[in-house]
Formats: sequence, structure tokens, C-alpha cells
Amino acid sequence: MKDHGILLSMLSALLDYPDQPLLDALHEIRETVATHPALPSPCRSALCALIDYLDNTDLLDLQETYVATFDRGRAGSLYLFEHVHGESRDRGQAMIDLLAMYEKSGLFLDARELPDYLPVLLEFAAHEPVDRARRLLGEVADINRTIAAHLAQRGSGYAAAVAALLPLAGEPYPSNDLRTATSEKNSTAIDTEALDREWQDEPVSFLNAQSPISPQEQPVRFYSKRPSR
Repeated sequence: MKDHGILLSMLSALLDYPDQPLLDALHEIRETVATHPALPSPCRSALCALIDYLDNTDLLDLQETYVATFDRGRAGSLYLFEHVHGESRDRGQAMIDLLAMYEKSGLFLDARELPDYLPVLLEFAAHEPVDRARRLLGEVADINRTIAAHLAQRGSGYAAAVAALLPLAGEPYPSNDLRTATSEKNSTAIDTEALDREWQDEPVSFLNAQSPISPQEQPVRFYSKRPSR
């Protein structure tokens, strides 16, 4: 469904480093998420609140907040393999495999961007069939749930954009307040040992990355907007 891909692209944009094109697109994004049937009502409301915050805040302030939110500590990082492999050598091989999967499907990254960056993964999923996109999001659902819980504990509105990925993966949306859900389920830390065991045999299992995928007629080029890490 084209509509599903548009939604994933919009969530990718909300989670990426903010720039003027994002601000210019906020009205269109709000119209889409406010009524999208794939998102439960609390999710739509939380996303609209995030969009209103972005729309009413100076761009430089948004950029400073973004860096403070996502780049100062592993718990809130949007680089997914940091939650699984940390800085181990396993992460390097996982990156290579994930990048190969992207390129087979026609997604080419800027040399400065890492393939495990969540907005990149979402942009890739946006160009995949719905069932493949859902499976991909399902494979990172535990990580996204943990990131969303961490952001909610910090009072960040960005928790809404990460949590929105859960129903799109067929997972339940955190009921009521994310902080309450986190406290009740003790989900502030993921079982990284279990994830390591799962991914050691297949460093990147995303949609069977080693399988051949027919290239798209129009390649997607994802250019980094973020300052150097």
C-alpha cells in the first residue's frame, strides 16, 4: 500500500535531524497522522503533539534538542546496532550486511550516514511491500520499544514517533502513558544478551538480507543531514 510507505517516510522525517524542509512539511505530515487508520487514537494524539512542538519551536533550538536527546548516551540512540552490538566488531559486519541489503533494493546512502540509523531503516521500509516492511519493523520492535520508553521517561515528545512504529509492526501500542507502561513491564532495558544470541549466527537478519532483491527502477539516495558524529 502506497499509503503505508508514505506514513513510514513521514515517521522517518520526524525522527531525522530537523531542517527547514521538515518544518515546511509539518502541515502535510499532521494531516496524514491525525487520521491514519493504522495508528491507534492515543498514538495519533501523541504524534500531533510532537508535530505541534516542532512547528512552534525555532529550528536552531530543535537541532540542539535533537542532539541532546539522541547523541548523548546509548539508551536513546537511534543507531540500532548500538543497542545490540555496542562498539564490538560484530557491529561492523552487521553494518556491511545491512548496507548490502539496502543497495540490492536500490537504496544508496551518503558516505557519512550509517545504515543502522533508524530513519534510514524506515526510509528503506517505506519502499518495501507492506508485509516485508511489517516484518522488518517487527525485528527491531524490542529495540524501538526500549528507545520509546527511555524517551518518555526523559519527557521527550520524540517518544511518540518511535512508539508509533510498534503498531505498524503488529505490536501493541503502549497504553495510556509510556512511563506507566514502562514501570509496569520493567522494559527500560532490553535483553541484549538474548538479542546477541539471536543475531550472532546471522549478523543481520533483516528480511533475509542475503537474499537477492530486484533493484528499484528509481534508486533512493539518502543524504545525511546530520552534523558529523
